[in-house]
Amino acid sequence: MSFTQTRTLGARRHLLGLEDLSAAEINEVLETAIPCKEIIQREIKKLPTLRGRTVVTLFFEPSTRTRISFELAAKWLGADTVNVTVSTSSVQKGENFVDTARTIEALGADFIILRHSMAGAAHLLAENVKCRVINAGDGAREHPTQALLDIFTLKEKLGRIQGLKVAIVGDILHSRVAMSNIYGLTKLGAKVMVVGPPTLIPKGLTELGVEVEHNLDRALNEVDVVNMLRIQLERQQKGLFPSLREYARLYGLNAERLNKARKDLIVMHPGPTNLGVEITEEAATDSRSVITAQVTNGVAVRMAIFYLLNGGRANDEFLS
Repeated sequence: MSFTQTRTLGARRHLLGLEDLSAAEINEVLETAIPCKEIIQREIKKLPTLRGRTVVTLFFEPSTRTRISFELAAKWLGADTVNVTVSTSSVQKGENFVDTARTIEALGADFIILRHSMAGAAHLLAENVKCRVINAGDGAREHPTQALLDIFTLKEKLGRIQGLKVAIVGDILHSRVAMSNIYGLTKLGAKVMVVGPPTLIPKGLTELGVEVEHNLDRALNEVDVVNMLRIQLERQQKGLFPSLREYARLYGLNAERLNKARKDLIVMHPGPTNLGVEITEEAATDSRSVITAQVTNGVAVRMAIFYLLNGGRANDEFLS
């Protein structure tokens, strides 16, 4: 590889979000994920790169897919992994999450992967521990590794990010995936459009250079990529949209809409899907869908992040 940049991700120690990363640092992750993807495709995947390191996943919200992806990424680089089940931890006895993390660090953790319902939780943790912190989702603020795997998947499929027009569809107001994608895509030169009912679109997005659209059919005629966000079913109880049936009618991606859309449209979804709500099974399994590739690429991207935060650089040879 021949990739250079003025600052490596490892110089930051933590990965807390894409808002603060430069385009060079984002590209560093994308570049490093390429050989990591090759490792995943080997018959024997495990490397000694992180031998002696311990990775702890500390999840205060359930997310089997993200947790397993982080654990596989760490194990295939040789690290030991521990999953802390919050429901049975001392947090339930009144200990706050910073105290819990400090205890985990004192037990020898080198990395803590944090998912928390509170926006800013990862930043707070990074200020209070010496080990490296990776944000696996904090409230509605950011989910940086999901955005990085989405961007990596697009670059792998289309060969570029610069100049692409990407529609992010759904509950933008509460979506950390949307915010991280907006930061990452715009920094790499893509144009971003958000699509959804007015009640689910936050104010101020136009200041980030984001276009707002409320008509999905119109959006599909303009974009190269559509990323369908999972609708959190509890939002219906808050009256933010009339019903799931009405939402699916107006903003769900189905075979009929895909048939009218451009033939080279790329379909994405961060998962897990609510089939029949934001996307139908036909659309999710369409030949234009890269949802399965996103899952595989999530492991490669997280391997790259571990490697870089551990002090590696994008142009190092570490495949042997």
